[in-house]
Amino acid sequence: MKVPSKEILHKVSQWLEHADEDLRLATYALKMRGKAPPFRLIAYHAQQCAEKCLKGFLVYHNVDFPYTHSIRRLLKLCEKYGTWAQTLKDAEELTPYVITARYPGETEEATKQEAQRAVAIAQQVHNQVRQALKQLGLKLSR
Repeated sequence: MKVPSKEILHKVSQWLEHADEDLRLATYALKMRGKAPPFRLIAYHAQQCAEKCLKGFLVYHNVDFPYTHSIRRLLKLCEKYGTWAQTLKDAEELTPYVITARYPGETEEATKQEAQRAVAIAQQVHNQVRQALKQLGLKLSR
């Protein structure tokens, strides 16, 4: 495979940095004291982490992905470049949080257990995508 240009590598880095921030925020929010943490927002940021990781991987491969928040659709696109994507089917659970967490009346609030699971799944996606990119020779700081 042809080595991506510096511009592409920079874009991949930006996607991954944004994903890292979403994951850090979700993880930190789970530890909030006092009033119950906003579990719906924690789940939302977990979804955003997974989405941005997958999009970063697709950018690396110069895939012009559609405007979508569907983790299933993004994983399907990633499958062409790595069998690891098939191991992340649980990540499809995160997709609804992109809507239900942001708009009132769409569904019930996320529970603590759902938020914890969402963060755990996002961490798996994060780790898997970063590992796949490292195997392709991308130097990542973390």
